[in-house]
Amino acid sequence: MRISYNKLWKLLIDKNMTKMDLKEAAGVSAASIAKLGKGANITTDVLLKICETLNCHIEDILETVDD
Repeated sequence: MRISYNKLWKLLIDKNMTKMDLKEAAGVSAASIAKLGKGANITTDVLLKICETLNCHIEDILETVDD
């Protein structure tokens, strides 16, 4: 089982935002955005910053999927 951030990418499209827009608005590092793009592990602090920025809940930006 792994984490998928596809919901986040769809939400960014709906809000007409790029990954760089998200990076700047949420105040997260480029490395964190790169980890999200690769589906790598990321801290909950970063996820919460993203949720606060996008005014959403954590389940709106990630999901677990079977391998």
